[in-house]
Amino acid sequence: MGSGPVPFVLPPGLAPDPASPGWMNKADNAWQLTAATLVGLQSVPGLMMLYGGGVKKKWAVNSAFMAFYAFACVLVCWVLWGYQMSFGEKLLPFWGRIDVSLEQKFLLQQAFAGKLPNATMVYFQFVFAAITLILIAGALLGRMNFKAWMIFVPLWLTFSYTFGAYSIWYPTGFLAKKGLMDYSGGYVIHLSSGVAGFTAAYWVGPRLSKDRERFPPNNILLMLAGAGLLWMGWTGFNGGDPYEVNVDASLAVINTHICTATSLLTWLVLDLVFFGKPSVIGAVQGMITGLVCITPAAGLVQGWAAIIMGACSGSIPWFTMMVVHKKFELLQKVDDTMAVFHTHAVAGSLGGILTGLFAEPKLNHLFYTTDNEKYIGLFYGFKTGRVQAGFTQIGVQLLGILFIVILNVTVTSLICLAVQYLVPLRMSEEEMEVGDEAVHGEEAYSLWDDEEPVGAVRGEGSTPSAIEMTMTKRKGEGRAGVV
Repeated sequence: MGSGPVPFVLPPGLAPDPASPGWMNKADNAWQLTAATLVGLQSVPGLMMLYGGGVKKKWAVNSAFMAFYAFACVLVCWVLWGYQMSFGEKLLPFWGRIDVSLEQKFLLQQAFAGKLPNATMVYFQFVFAAITLILIAGALLGRMNFKAWMIFVPLWLTFSYTFGAYSIWYPTGFLAKKGLMDYSGGYVIHLSSGVAGFTAAYWVGPRLSKDRERFPPNNILLMLAGAGLLWMGWTGFNGGDPYEVNVDASLAVINTHICTATSLLTWLVLDLVFFGKPSVIGAVQGMITGLVCITPAAGLVQGWAAIIMGACSGSIPWFTMMVVHKKFELLQKVDDTMAVFHTHAVAGSLGGILTGLFAEPKLNHLFYTTDNEKYIGLFYGFKTGRVQAGFTQIGVQLLGILFIVILNVTVTSLICLAVQYLVPLRMSEEEMEVGDEAVHGEEAYSLWDDEEPVGAVRGEGSTPSAIEMTMTKRKGEGRAGVV
């Protein structure tokens, strides 16, 4: 008698078990967690370092702390209600139902996309929500009341970010159904943060006149270190959005770095030609605009298109910042500390429009696996005879820009008006004059003697029961003291 066929048995590392369900891909899950952590590092410590080093010395602590607080606050709000409102069961065409994302049964189920558990998806989407609020902070550095910021963060997350995320990224969102292409957040994150930051800056008001006139970075090397984390972290920012370890993720990563390098070099050349000196700060601005511009297109365009997008992102935001800004009264009136409007709103809009021109149908199909006829760049519409579809796509991209702008101007204004009834939006004149020591009782850089700190509070001073601190202005000294 012949023996029967030997049953096929998966290797132990691939066989499903209670901790590795059959629907979960271990490689995808591992990359998604890694990508999410890379994006998290862009904020903490990336943007903390960039803000802390890029502002005047007296605002280094406050600027970094605004980012640090927002990161923590967004996570708590995200798991309590934010994730479900952005990626949960439909309530309205632009909003999901309020629910928590803490129950074991939910967290261990398969996510709405990818071969991942919900726990991974909640974490991945959280870091995107967090960095959006931190980018808004960049427009408000040097004068926003920290207590007002503490209230602003959860309100904006709830009534603005969730609207945009659900409408554009969730399959049943109204702009997602229309075919809006936003690969990794050109609209949801960058256009939103740029418009919201500019709007909030209008309501908060400007810095002190002397701070607006002279606001030198206190540590350019620290700022560069933060910029480097931001750039390298974008590998996860764009490379994680296919929710799979696949060729589209690889394309998104290389396109991201191509566009960014091209944008940085373009900005640098323009600074050299028109101002005669290569500016480090200008190079960082060019880096950021390149990262922002490629975000909605990262895995949807070919490498040559990434080069063109980089040239555009290094020149058009440069022109709006260096030329247009000086010609429009509103742009001059609103004190956007880190030029978030130009680097994120302008560059994000530019990226969305260029995506509508350069998105390649085959690449679109790799990412948007359904309804392949809907997604096509205008240039490929001409090439393939689908001109109407290409113009429709451009129309949808422009509609998305209009929606995000109206949403964020309206909601951000209402939030600022509501917050100012609870606490002042601005610091007091005295606090703005002194800076970190007046606001937090701490300084970024301090000298220590054998007995007491000079111009700083010791670490244990953060415990109210250990020491009570009173701010005084010492006669004959140019700094505040602690007694």
